[in-house]
Amino acid sequence: MERPSARTEHAPLADQAARDRIRDDLDTTLVVEAAAGTGKTSALIERILSGVASGRVSLVKTVAVTFTDFAAGELKLRLRLAIEGARQKHDSSPRTTELLTGAVRELEEARIGTIHSFCADLLREHPVEAGIDPLFEVAPDDLAYPLFDLAFEQWFEKQLADPGEGVRRILRRLPRRQFGGRRSGTLARRPRESGPKPILRTAAWALVRERDFKTSWKRFDGFAREADIDALVLEMEELGEWSEVGNPEQWLTKSLAYLKRFVGEITRLESLGNPRDYDGIEARLFGLLGGWGRAKDWKAYYARDSFPSDEIRNRRDELKVRVQKFVDNAGADLAPRLREELWPVVEEFEQLKERAGYLDFLDLLLRVRNLIRDNRDIRAELQQRFTHIFVDEFQDTDPLQADILMLLSADDPDQHDWRQVRPVPGKLFIVGDPKQSIYRFRRADVALYQEVKRQIVASGGALVELNVSFRAAPEIQKAVNAAFATVMSDESSTQAHYVPLAPFKTALNTQPAIVALPVSQPYGDFGRVVDWKIDESLPKDVAAFVDWMVNDSGWTVSERERPERVPLQPRHICLLFRRLRHYSTDVARPYVQALEAHRIPHLLVGGSSFHSREEVEAIRNALTAIEWPNDELAVFATLKGPLFAFTDSQLLAYRSQCSTLHPFKQPPNDLPEALGDPVATTTPSGLPARGPRSARGSDEVSEALGILRELHRRRNRRPIADTVGTLLALTRAHAGFANWPTGEQALANIMRLTDMARRAERTGLNSFRAFVDWLDEEAESGDIGDAPIMEEGVDGVRIMTVHKAKGLEFPVVVLVDITAKDSREPSKWVDQASGLSAMRLAGCTPIEVQEHADEEMRIEKEEAARVLYVAATRARDLLVVSGVGDQPYDGWLATLNPVLYPPEGTGFKPQATQPPGCPQFGNDNVVGRFKNAVRPRGSVSPGLHRPKAGEHHVVWWDPSVFRPISQGSTRSRLTDFLKEDDNKVRSEEGIRVHEEWQRQRANVRVIGGKPEWTVVTATSHFAMALGGERTELDGEQVDALKTPVVAEVAVESIEIDVSRPHGKRFGILVHAVLSVVPLNSDHEAIADVARAQGRILGATEDEVAAAAETVHRALRHPLMQRAAAAANMGRCRREVPVGLKLDDGAMVEGVIDLAFQEQRPDSPWTVIDYKTDFEVRGRLEEYQNQVSLYALAISRATGLETRPVLLRL
Repeated sequence: MERPSARTEHAPLADQAARDRIRDDLDTTLVVEAAAGTGKTSALIERILSGVASGRVSLVKTVAVTFTDFAAGELKLRLRLAIEGARQKHDSSPRTTELLTGAVRELEEARIGTIHSFCADLLREHPVEAGIDPLFEVAPDDLAYPLFDLAFEQWFEKQLADPGEGVRRILRRLPRRQFGGRRSGTLARRPRESGPKPILRTAAWALVRERDFKTSWKRFDGFAREADIDALVLEMEELGEWSEVGNPEQWLTKSLAYLKRFVGEITRLESLGNPRDYDGIEARLFGLLGGWGRAKDWKAYYARDSFPSDEIRNRRDELKVRVQKFVDNAGADLAPRLREELWPVVEEFEQLKERAGYLDFLDLLLRVRNLIRDNRDIRAELQQRFTHIFVDEFQDTDPLQADILMLLSADDPDQHDWRQVRPVPGKLFIVGDPKQSIYRFRRADVALYQEVKRQIVASGGALVELNVSFRAAPEIQKAVNAAFATVMSDESSTQAHYVPLAPFKTALNTQPAIVALPVSQPYGDFGRVVDWKIDESLPKDVAAFVDWMVNDSGWTVSERERPERVPLQPRHICLLFRRLRHYSTDVARPYVQALEAHRIPHLLVGGSSFHSREEVEAIRNALTAIEWPNDELAVFATLKGPLFAFTDSQLLAYRSQCSTLHPFKQPPNDLPEALGDPVATTTPSGLPARGPRSARGSDEVSEALGILRELHRRRNRRPIADTVGTLLALTRAHAGFANWPTGEQALANIMRLTDMARRAERTGLNSFRAFVDWLDEEAESGDIGDAPIMEEGVDGVRIMTVHKAKGLEFPVVVLVDITAKDSREPSKWVDQASGLSAMRLAGCTPIEVQEHADEEMRIEKEEAARVLYVAATRARDLLVVSGVGDQPYDGWLATLNPVLYPPEGTGFKPQATQPPGCPQFGNDNVVGRFKNAVRPRGSVSPGLHRPKAGEHHVVWWDPSVFRPISQGSTRSRLTDFLKEDDNKVRSEEGIRVHEEWQRQRANVRVIGGKPEWTVVTATSHFAMALGGERTELDGEQVDALKTPVVAEVAVESIEIDVSRPHGKRFGILVHAVLSVVPLNSDHEAIADVARAQGRILGATEDEVAAAAETVHRALRHPLMQRAAAAANMGRCRREVPVGLKLDDGAMVEGVIDLAFQEQRPDSPWTVIDYKTDFEVRGRLEEYQNQVSLYALAISRATGLETRPVLLRL
């Protein structure tokens, strides 16, 4: 291995021919498959730049679609830099320089953004044709979900009165018991909504997200529900009786005893003479296999008796198969019924959104697809307007997006089926990598990508591949190639063909590029590798390894911004997960805690740890106690938590004296001083203040209860965020949390909680109780991660899922959470051609999903391989893969096992026990190995190894080299801050510095409070000059207010019908029509525009008719006919915003109605301002000053003469 060295500029890349074709072949539609790190964005920019320089591409007629807003911003910035760089080249021709200069001006007009922002722009241009509110608002889920919840609640009330068969059967589901989930025991929890209602709500929301698939699901025939239930109950009764025969201490017998109790519960009503409850039994059978738990697999029976254990065990196992078959059949019968009965929720939700003027992200795509597909004129106009379409990350495109983009690129405006489209040669440019298609849950589909690619190639396009990766070290690339070449060996309709990465960097021999990090203690009590021990040990091992890398390794890494290598810092490291949540467990939480124990800064992107943080739970306890002061558990948790920090003995003593912790309970007069009411101290708002402890015990329990009492009284008379802020201020929570070892994260989280309160009020939660309930629902969903405590580029280990890391790269990547599975049980089947999306609802699996289960599982496995490919290719300098040193582990990282583990039999003999850049290793990969955990033949000793597959080397780490966490490393910061200071030097200096800071801060605020200039409208400026009064002016006053430099204001007028409507709305309507109508329009065209604008403004029919007539007369005026002629030459501007800074410091802003330039580019500009007043005598001077200011603004901007005109309409 050699040290990296820069390649020479003239050394050709292995794929240089492909890159040249991307830049130069502008007349061919190209599909570029760019592997990870090959610079696909650079290639896209090169093609745009080449098109601009050649004159074939105009940015105002260009659409560039990216995956995220951040990527769009980066693309626009990089494109600007590329254009500016090309302009500076001395070998450019004058024509090229002119084109590039024009491109700089056009860049802000280019449609560079996400597909959703592009669709929103198109809908705002064509709201009437799309059938939507012209003032629609794009609503994310947090705005749309309350409307869905309203639709669901209305539907649910009707169903309770008369439920359909599917709903009736679901209503018999029992609430699921909640166990553990690693939740903190400090949180006081009130009973939450559970049972069938949330199950149905979740199912309805799933249908909402797939509402563009209209095809009904297939009904399942031949399901004899009652007969099947009778047979199952009979078999369970017979097996249950055997529990009385067998030895009760044996595991098999215990399994049968559970079955007996279960069948007794489901048939209890029958013993009272009631008929069999088939709905109830069906509901219980759906939960039997999960509720039976491990007992259904207990097999041991060692008693020496006549019990037929083998026969009974076989019958029990056969029962499990029969129960599962019944659940499958019942699900296939229930799912289509549920879909039909829940679909009215979807329809009502759509109506509520329409009335509210909301469009969610799916609506944007649906409405635009329908607009383009169904309206030939608009389709043709958009095809002509957009001459070039560039699409990045096309492998993540869903069917609606593909439909839109393909139709816009079509060569035939009459073609409305995207599958029959032939793109205009060179118009469409697609960049993607099917190996990185990992967003199937967002409806992205490799099959769709492959179909579009085949269609483009068949229509004369070409496939171009980029494989020289500038990102990773050669050793990492070799490992990736060896691991995935076999997994993606054959291209299919659902899987990509693997193109090996070609190296660009040279290797480094002073530190490893690939490290296998073994779990230090993977063995359970019985000498077997068990998942729970891996999950317990691995977070500590990863944190210790990160600590060693940052503080002891001396390793260096590369940064994109610097040519030289830099010392490794926490911000260079990323921990990648397959998932951040497993049922109710926050998978990332142990890793965060381990990093915190090592005092390593971190940033958790996503995750669900927010509501489980101690500081958040403490505030939620307090908010619950404020809203429900009679909830003694919540009050107790609040007083004992970190906000008040009372001890158990204090709270017990107070309750013994007062019999309750209710904040409104008046304490007795003889309460001991340590518990009693302090001398009253209040804040300026009247709330009790929690001050420093005094001899009288002035911040004891009763004072704390007083704070809760007063906050309860005022909670609905002040903003929610203010109540939260007051609670934090009175308890001095900020100072306390800041002293925690994880103070920055704690402060960031309480700031987020306050922001959540503000946002909740903006979105309609107008009561304190509603906010507390909403917080509980959010906590139950567990979808919120810790608040970010650092910006990009600031130090801190990144923690995120592979999906969040898509498109990013890091010097060091650590793949963790090895117990995560690579795929899930099939729960959905989509057939794009037929418009079918069948999915599991309320635990019921449709027959379509069951019939395609094997195919769906294969597709899931294929995507799992792509997810791991994305994870492995995020690393630049070091890839760390977690694993079990004694045997390959079959989790989500299993595909990498062949490129990590050496051939069997060679693992005990590493090539070196101290690889370059590493400490001296021992000979075992397990710390404190149990005697019954014997090392198998395939075990790997720490050191440098050559794996089974690939030509690279792997360093297997020795976890015994890590330092234990010192006790002092987790102490409070107060321990460091409050050191003995006998001479008071440190404290007095601190006081002096703080006072100086306060003085400087006050000065800065005074300076910052002085405005640089005053922004006013043109009419306001005129009124200000008169002291705010409107009076008659003499000649000298008028002359003093006239704007110099520009010509005298001319006043023109059309024939005015004094009987027509007038007023503000009529004037706005006339201005609106004149702003958009073509200047050469006839009366009929004007009337069409007037009707459309009138609907927007709510104008009457008389106002619409009068506005059409007024505009028609205005366009026949000679001045407007001259403007129409100028418009034909491209020298007319309408509705132009302008700003003008005057000598008196005022900034005048306004909008010019119309300005045009006749004949030559150096001709004077005529500036027109419309006025619809019947009588302007009293305001003529004001209006003349207004148009004069507009003319002056244009004169200063262009350097040309201007002619202001006031046109009375």
